[in-house]
Amino acid sequence: MKKLSMDELNRLSTDEFVNSVKMPVTVVLDNLRSLNNIGSVFRTADAFRVESIHLCGITAQPPHRDIQKTALGATGSVKWEYFPETVLSVKQLKKEGYQIIVVEQTDEGSSLVDFVPVPDHRIAVIFGNEVQGVGQEIIDLADECIEIPQMGTKHSLNVSVSAGIVLWSLFRNMEWETLRL
Repeated sequence: MKKLSMDELNRLSTDEFVNSVKMPVTVVLDNLRSLNNIGSVFRTADAFRVESIHLCGITAQPPHRDIQKTALGATGSVKWEYFPETVLSVKQLKKEGYQIIVVEQTDEGSSLVDFVPVPDHRIAVIFGNEVQGVGQEIIDLADECIEIPQMGTKHSLNVSVSAGIVLWSLFRNMEWETLRL
């Protein structure tokens, strides 16, 4: 076994990425504070060919040095849009036919393990502020809330870690591995 070189990884160029087929998922960031978390979500969205990211409220926007530090160029490949309020993003996505999924611990939520995406539906997955989570006004607009199962003493994961877990699960369950060709 040997580690692959960058050439052997056969990665897409930014132009090839921009023009490629995307997983029908939009990530919505609801008032994220950490620039490193924002950059990390961009990088993860690039890895799974997410169609776009909505940056909402106090969530910072590229270009910013601290976002770039963790995004490693993904702000140039992943389409993004800014909304001054998260509710404006969610209402637009609902109008466009997206299934609105909030990642949050709620009284009627379901486990990510049990979540099955509706075939041929576009999904908007919403991640919340590092301290407050997703706002109740946004939860009220959701079609479903999902929670990542946790077995330890803490009751939350870092938002960028949560995004990685959820996007991997969607990628796997939506059978988008074929995009790798």
